[in-house]
Amino acid sequence: MRRHEKNLKPEQKIKLESYLSLNRVLKEIYDFKQKLCALMELKSKNKTYLRPVVHDLIEMIGQLRQTTLEPLQTLGETLDKWKEEIGRMLRFSRSNGITEGFHTKMEMLSRRAFGFRNFSNYRLRVLAHCGWDGVFAIRNQTHQGAIPPSMA
Repeated sequence: MRRHEKNLKPEQKIKLESYLSLNRVLKEIYDFKQKLCALMELKSKNKTYLRPVVHDLIEMIGQLRQTTLEPLQTLGETLDKWKEEIGRMLRFSRSNGITEGFHTKMEMLSRRAFGFRNFSNYRLRVLAHCGWDGVFAIRNQTHQGAIPPSMA
């Protein structure tokens, strides 16, 4: 039940359908979850396409908040608190994954060295480990007048 419907194998779909046929409420919850997940996967579309989708999402959040099942009410309250952020996620498809990856590398370097006594050594190690080619250092020296602009 936790897998997305599109990721199920044919035999898993059959088992799931037979399981859900035993409990109508559980089937409704599963179908609701699938619809909610499908809405969240539309984040790469343009804003005119997403405008009605956002209205559907707000309506679904309202349905969750009005249900009699307490866990679903809690989910509805949580989604309601985060609806602005979810709306931004749907509207803007940018990711900060690259930044997070560099941050993880920097944390690992710091852990391996048990901290650096000299920040410039740490900075050089980070630049070397993250694949920096030295362009930034040359640009800084150019702006400070250390390297003539013709050589940079």
